[in-house]
Amino acid sequence: MHWLRDSWFDNSLIPAVVILLGAGLIVRLAHWAGAVRRRDLDTRIKKAIESGLVASEGAKRSRALSEAIEWVVVALTFFLAAILVLERLGLPLTTLVAPATVIGIGLGFGAQQLVGDLLAGFFLFAEHQFAFGDVIRLSMPGQNTGITGTVEEITLRVTKLRTAQGELVIVPNSALRQVTNLSKDWSRAVIDIPVPVDEDLEQVTGLLREVIDAIANDDHWRTLILGEPVVAGVESIEVGYVQLRLIARTLPGRQFEVGREIRLRAATALRSAGITSPPIGDSATKGVP
Repeated sequence: MHWLRDSWFDNSLIPAVVILLGAGLIVRLAHWAGAVRRRDLDTRIKKAIESGLVASEGAKRSRALSEAIEWVVVALTFFLAAILVLERLGLPLTTLVAPATVIGIGLGFGAQQLVGDLLAGFFLFAEHQFAFGDVIRLSMPGQNTGITGTVEEITLRVTKLRTAQGELVIVPNSALRQVTNLSKDWSRAVIDIPVPVDEDLEQVTGLLREVIDAIANDDHWRTLILGEPVVAGVESIEVGYVQLRLIARTLPGRQFEVGREIRLRAATALRSAGITSPPIGDSATKGVP
């Protein structure tokens, strides 16, 4: 009996402990490698933003994929370690098939949300819908309003957004109904300026052209603008005023600051020219030029 105990201890328990320790080391290594990789990518992305540029789609995608790969490696490591430990301890895996099936069915009914999150997360990565650092808007289908923020983290289960107010919004991937990517490839700042109908529209249009030409030739702002901004003309006619539309194509995610600068310069120029108007409204969208 003593010999049997020693044999089980040496041939089963010790190898099982070694397997668990090895799995723990692999998991720690995966976490360390993922953290190093993400730190390098975060540094590159932040340097690009600080330089007035936009992080490449490859860098943002690599950052998101590193988290997904780390999660998969950890899950597979624990799964394989559990099988090897059960085998070493002498527990026949075939006898566990029936109980595991029952447990799996029960978990399947109770974890439908989790499965849906994982599947939705898989398609987010596979289709490159958005990545770390992208500015996105989450809304219900058919609506243009919702939660807008910068993607701080994306995993197979959840997406985390940081809003302009500093709030961290955590959304399960299966709950993403309509996602508008505001920083994919390029963006567009659209500014509608209301002008009283009794003003000389030709004069106002010329004044606004001077404003956008000046911002397009500015050393700082021209690095954010793609092509030449344009005064599209009269967008709509309202009671007592008309809407003149300005359009500027910008680097991904930079439409908001470009739009604010154009509004500031336009308002200053109109006031200097003695032209009064209602408050200037704007919108920033991504679409076909």
